[in-house]
Amino acid sequence: MSSHPSSYPGRAVVDLAAIRSNVAALREHAGDAAVMAVVKADGYGHGLLPSARAALAGGATWLGVAQVDEALALRESGVTVPVLAWLYAPGAPLERAVAAGVDLSVAARWALDDVVAAARSAGVTARVHVKVDTGLGRNGVGPDELADLLDAALRAQAEGAVAVVGLWSHLAFADAPDHPTVRGQAEVFAGAIALAERAGARLEVRHLANSAATLTDASVHYDLVRPGLAVYGLSPVPQVGGPASFGLTPAMRLEADLALVKRVPAGQGVSYAHAYTTTGETVLGLVPIGYADGVPRHASGTQDRWGGPVQVGRRRLGVAGRVCMDQVVLDLGPDATERAGDTVVLFGSGADGEPTAEDWAQAAGTISYEIITRVGARVPRVVVGDAAVDAEAGVDEDLA
Repeated sequence: MSSHPSSYPGRAVVDLAAIRSNVAALREHAGDAAVMAVVKADGYGHGLLPSARAALAGGATWLGVAQVDEALALRESGVTVPVLAWLYAPGAPLERAVAAGVDLSVAARWALDDVVAAARSAGVTARVHVKVDTGLGRNGVGPDELADLLDAALRAQAEGAVAVVGLWSHLAFADAPDHPTVRGQAEVFAGAIALAERAGARLEVRHLANSAATLTDASVHYDLVRPGLAVYGLSPVPQVGGPASFGLTPAMRLEADLALVKRVPAGQGVSYAHAYTTTGETVLGLVPIGYADGVPRHASGTQDRWGGPVQVGRRRLGVAGRVCMDQVVLDLGPDATERAGDTVVLFGSGADGEPTAEDWAQAAGTISYEIITRVGARVPRVVVGDAAVDAEAGVDEDLA
């Protein structure tokens, strides 16, 4: 998965069997709805194609990405199942996408016009999903403009330029299942479906549920659910339950090898600005990955509290002092026996007592989505569990 040399002192170990198992669990949560595994952002940092293969092996029948180039990369790698791309600006390679059989989201009239032009140029019918803004206030056509966009789309469908195959939206508070906006958006979405069907649309799929709604709200599953974070084994609703409570296993472990171990006296300032100072003679350990590798600087340690958590051997420690671009420092304690080359786990599944991505999210004041997707490109991804993944599921091996 990586062209980086094996001598790189850190690695993200990606368990494809965990991704496969997570998708199988999500299929159970989805009931009668099909599962679109969202593999955008390089598979949430786990690798685009390996994640896609593992998700398909677990029973996903659709794949979702944000960018058109991601969808084209899947097609060029031999993926044959339906792929939806939903975020692009004018000038995107829509003709290539249409020719490759990529489904495209349409959220504005200019986007429909560009898709129609691409379809005519490619000489094929473009499959489109109309995106409705039901209350998130982000991408999507507003309910008051939906009728006009549907009218134009269905006229283009009558000409054979497009096929309106889907209607979809995104929830603002799915990670707070009892929030009143969830019901409010569901009602707006139901109204949009009714409007589309009255206008003559024959929808193949209606989809609203992300990971959180897939796990907590069967009433919004419709024909298709779109889990993203949960595919990779993390809980989108940690206040409701951790991964295990939903049958999920985190699929990434971030680890690095100690590059230096040294004894220092009491009163030694550690890292930039000496935000941490040793209180007695102790042993420091240098971990050679930092914020350029995705370790959040907001999880720096101070004199009053440890920073981001790590596991050294069977011990739980935390970052001492500022997180630097390429390294962090640990206070291993005066009786430390660690040596250069020993492995430090920043986060993993938690099964062996190691910190999790959620632990780092709490330390940095963010969400676990950011922790896994920010792992830097220079960190090698090492795949395990691939023997358990059926590489032929939804993939044309002649193209792969």
